Amino acid sequence: MKAVLIVLDGVGGGGAPDSARYGDAGADTLGHVLAANPGIRLPNLYAMGLGNIRPLAGVPENPRAIASCGRMRELSAGKDTITGHWEMMGIVNETAFPTYPYGFPPDVISGFERQTGRKVLGNVPASGTEIIEKFGPAHIETGAVIVYTSADSVFQITAHVDVIPVEELYAICLTARQLLVAPHHVCRVIARPFTGVAGAFRRIPEKRKDFPFPPPGRTVIDALAEGGVPVYSIGKVGEMFSMRGFAGTVKTRNNAEGISMLIDRMKTGEDCFIFANLNDFDTLYGHRNDAAGFAKGLEEFDRALPSILDNLGAKDSLFITADHGCDPTFPGTDHTRELVPVIYYSKRFKTGAAPAAPLNLISGFMHIGASVAESFGVDWKLEKT
Repeated sequence: MKAVLIVLDGVGGGGAPDSARYGDAGADTLGHVLAANPGIRLPNLYAMGLGNIRPLAGVPENPRAIASCGRMRELSAGKDTITGHWEMMGIVNETAFPTYPYGFPPDVISGFERQTGRKVLGNVPASGTEIIEKFGPAHIETGAVIVYTSADSVFQITAHVDVIPVEELYAICLTARQLLVAPHHVCRVIARPFTGVAGAFRRIPEKRKDFPFPPPGRTVIDALAEGGVPVYSIGKVGEMFSMRGFAGTVKTRNNAEGISMLIDRMKTGEDCFIFANLNDFDTLYGHRNDAAGFAKGLEEFDRALPSILDNLGAKDSLFITADHGCDPTFPGTDHTRELVPVIYYSKRFKTGAAPAAPLNLISGFMHIGASVAESFGVDWKLEKT
């Protein structure tokens, strides 16, 4: 038996009850993307019942949906990727990770410089492409590292590969990870190497590496591993859990590669849990305010669904959801606090005989992890931090 969880990173399903507390009142990633792209075609998501979760432009209700659909409300504080994934696997983070809208305080930067032996450039919230264009020449001239953050809880370090080789950059990030403890326990330290020349610098996404704050409690992944159930990561999932409990992980460059790797893993027929993240919706489209690209990404995923479903066995389960919103039509370029869609499918359902049972509104992402744990018969209990 297999359980497959696909996270469409950033594909929020409409405003959460507490959206206004995060400055996100009115955000609606899925609704706004569909409304902005009236020609979008999602026949397979329609068949599964995506339009049953709420009124959606271009995806009507389906009285013969083959899957159970609904929305989930996040209980954790925050709207970042790790918090969402952790909650799916049973950790409710009641205190949001710290963020730094004005850069990191002097004691953090001075400690980092002392431990690494390198000066810091930047130390501001910025986009990755803008920061290397602005500080790249000075970095090449001086050897200082570029540090920046965003609206998320991240300490990002970027360096040209000819100045600081990738493995050395990883070591610098590991030093930062060890320094960043409470109250500055940022969610992720991220290595972002780049190459090229001034005016034509280029980031190297396949060499990006995340150093997250480790999960502070026992996750469903831990429980599965302890119970002898192999867990496989597709995309950046493993890094978000510090690789703890995973039998294998593959990094991917884009959604297409992630989908291909997912199907390859499913074809092995092994009894396992496969946890996949498709990140293009967030990185390429949401953060870049590209609603048209977002729609094309949804169509790409929709076209892949038949192959994914074909590789499910009679007793297998498939969950499709998101970790937060990232509305490309909303002011700014940050994540948005939203409910997330959830689709649950198994071939045990009687396809098309009657509407699949609706999931309605589910309180807490951890119900996905609880369902996975139950399906494999492993012991697990909710963790709150």
